[in-house]
Amino acid sequence: MPARRPALRCPAALVAALALLALGTAVAPASAAVTPARVLTQDTYPSATYPGLQHLHYRYGPVHLSPGQNLIQLGGIGASGRPSVPGWITAFRPNLTYLDGRVPDVDVVHLHHGVWLVDGERRWASGEEKTNSDLPQGFGWRYDPGQQWVMNHMIHDLYPTEADVYITWDIDFLPDTAPAAASIRPVTTKWMDVSGPSAYPVFDALRKKGRRTFTFPDQAAPGARGLGPEHEWTVERDQTLVATAGHLHPGGLHTDLTVTRDGRTVKLFRSTARYFEPAGPVSWDVAMTATRPSWRVQLKRGDVVRLSGTYDVSRASWYESMAIMLVARYLGTDAGGVDPFVTAPRTTGIVTHGHLGENDNHGGGRHVLPDAREMLNGRPAAGSIAVAEFLSARGDLNVMGRTLPTVRHGARLTFVNRDAAKDIYHTITACRVPCDRDAGIAYPLADGPVDFDSGELGYGPANLTAAKGTDRWSTPANLPPGTYTYFCRVHPFMRGGFRVTR
Repeated sequence: MPARRPALRCPAALVAALALLALGTAVAPASAAVTPARVLTQDTYPSATYPGLQHLHYRYGPVHLSPGQNLIQLGGIGASGRPSVPGWITAFRPNLTYLDGRVPDVDVVHLHHGVWLVDGERRWASGEEKTNSDLPQGFGWRYDPGQQWVMNHMIHDLYPTEADVYITWDIDFLPDTAPAAASIRPVTTKWMDVSGPSAYPVFDALRKKGRRTFTFPDQAAPGARGLGPEHEWTVERDQTLVATAGHLHPGGLHTDLTVTRDGRTVKLFRSTARYFEPAGPVSWDVAMTATRPSWRVQLKRGDVVRLSGTYDVSRASWYESMAIMLVARYLGTDAGGVDPFVTAPRTTGIVTHGHLGENDNHGGGRHVLPDAREMLNGRPAAGSIAVAEFLSARGDLNVMGRTLPTVRHGARLTFVNRDAAKDIYHTITACRVPCDRDAGIAYPLADGPVDFDSGELGYGPANLTAAKGTDRWSTPANLPPGTYTYFCRVHPFMRGGFRVTR
């Protein structure tokens, strides 16, 4: 039976488990109680209601996760994953479960993203924050059994244990046989993405001296990675926007949707990240705000809609970040709404869900690893440091060693991911010394005194992977003398250290 959280919290247990993996032995997960799927608050989005409305549950899978998996995969959704009759979908609520229905803890297994494509349209999407998609009364996504549904998913296994999961979705469905179906107005989804189109559209939000926030693409340097044409959309015909919500990664504060007409720009909506995380905007314990049911905006042909995303960079750098908004649009102007250049639309919204029980392990609670500052200088590093079976050959803090690999100021250490041959990606990411507390959704952070990050070392299909396309990376040559610690952003329990000497 899959566990909420593997029993890998102390270094001894972790090393023993990794040793078994190295011998090819399966690590048995611990038993745990059921995690509640949702814990809702009273201010969440009010769903539309109709006589004859059905509440249906579907799932995709089972999907088998290999140890440490972080792959982008595609698959068709057959007839069992959707209604058997034509009608209208008015709400969509995603989740991820084990085979027995329990929801995995986000710090163990989570849905990095799921995108539901309907006849090629990216209609719904979910990240770890599990934003619900609800349409206002009177609107629906058209459904027909003859449509082609495809799932694009990236399920992230943060530990070296296998798992089997389902991607699930609950929908509100109004069949054509219900009298209210005749008056539903059809919407389609316009995908807005600062880094798209791409199967893995990401950018980096890095700490800058004196800057507390970073907005992409507005404050990005010319030529910075991640800027894609989908951050702007020239409206092709008069139409009405009826709903939207944003998607961000940890550290994200808000996404902003604006429109420009005749040289004038106004804000349409700000989707704000409401963090339940006690430490602030540093984890997935968050809900995004969506437009209220009364929100309507009428656009004219030639208007330019633009998206940006803002991150808190006061405490940490955020690598492989996203800023996406899915906009439900009605290709007509007879549904009411305001001209945003005449009447300002309401730019604040309402959260789509409250705190989720699967986000309860925040991490950082106790010291579980040695303090790298107290470790001795090892022999000067020569060659490369291999990372294999989720351990570094030298300087890995989980093996309770007494020495750190050293390198003289001006020289480099090279790390090689030997696990890349098994499609397992690792990063070497700076964290603040001693970086020795237990892992969770809010710890560790990319908050070292000097930023460095390798990217996800590994290989994969072009444009369909998070991997960097190489299995090796070298530290910056200009690191000041001192002790440095690092972690893997893909598997945060992995920690290591090295020392730069004069």
